[in-house]
Amino acid sequence: MCRRHDSGVMGPSYQVTRDEKHSTRGRAHLLFEMLRGEVIKDGWDSHEVKEALDLCLACKGCKGECPTNVDMATYKAEFLAHYHQHHFRPRHAYSMGQIYRAARAGNLAPRVANFFTQTTGLSALTKEIGGIHAKRKIPRFAAKSFRKCLPKNPVRAMSKKPVYLWADTFNNAFNPEIAMAAYRVLHKAGFDVRIPGASMCCGRPLYDYGFLPEAKNRLKKILNEFRGAIREGVDFVFLEPSCASVFKEELVSLFPHDLDAIRLSQQIFMLSDFLLKKVSDFEWPRLTRKILVQGHCHHHSVLDFESEKLALMKTGAELDVLDAGCCGMAGSFGFSKEHYEISQAIGERSLFKKIRDEPSETMILANGFSCREQIQQATGRRTFHIAQILDPEFHEEC
Repeated sequence: MCRRHDSGVMGPSYQVTRDEKHSTRGRAHLLFEMLRGEVIKDGWDSHEVKEALDLCLACKGCKGECPTNVDMATYKAEFLAHYHQHHFRPRHAYSMGQIYRAARAGNLAPRVANFFTQTTGLSALTKEIGGIHAKRKIPRFAAKSFRKCLPKNPVRAMSKKPVYLWADTFNNAFNPEIAMAAYRVLHKAGFDVRIPGASMCCGRPLYDYGFLPEAKNRLKKILNEFRGAIREGVDFVFLEPSCASVFKEELVSLFPHDLDAIRLSQQIFMLSDFLLKKVSDFEWPRLTRKILVQGHCHHHSVLDFESEKLALMKTGAELDVLDAGCCGMAGSFGFSKEHYEISQAIGERSLFKKIRDEPSETMILANGFSCREQIQQATGRRTFHIAQILDPEFHEEC
């Protein structure tokens, strides 16, 4: 059977709507009928199929947790790529599907960007233009991106081979303190920590809205940029689970005959997984506080979440790994006007209550950017990334 409240079997949206068309089974049946062309005759232009897939959160729970491994997230991306050849995309598909471009612009002038997104009145206008729900808070750009925070002449550790730390769009632009914590952890472990020379994005938001040609081009550029490092066996450490899952799954699906794509997919690690498998002498910090853990859906379904739990256990902290399922934000899903209410309903089913019931001294761990936003905006509780928990300097600051 599927775990996490049967979210893989039925889908998070079915759990709150109880409408069969929003279950994995219902969506799969509609796609089957669309391809047969007997009942659903308008094929890729089907509004009925579009409506059923609209509430798919692309959490990949169906693939990771169900016996049949139905990959509804991939089916949705493929359908939208065809559907939007003849139909306009909603505004939020551009404002959030193209977040990489917006983040690059925001990094150039974060104070200006924040003036428009955080000022009352202007923020409301920005949300209206971008198709974002009025009750959502637009994340604030950091005063300095992670790339700008990096030391200009870093000390190169020679005891171990180099490793790339992936400066993803979210941790680079919005949470550079997380990326800096990971940088310090890896450097302390003796690695020559390298950052991609050019600002790059895995393109995960592009899949959610069916921008498949652009997503494929992004990955092709990344492959070409790192072919040398890939063939040398250099590992890549990721902080954002949804980004890492792109290189584990979508990359190989889009480039099935490219040996470097296959090699790269095997050289991708989340921070906890990397430290456990590659650093036998890592000094784990000792913690006495309780940690409430909300695992990202892609971490559960595509990556190695057991390594995350084992790494946290090594700190000696008291762990409570939640079985609440998807948080409801699911990338940019919960930001849009159309999906805000169901996003909140998913979170209210279990997650929010458990967090609200925890005393203030409990640390809330959520590695996913969208998970942190959902929790912080709904409960007001501060959330942390495992990189911060493993960073001695972070504990000194707190």
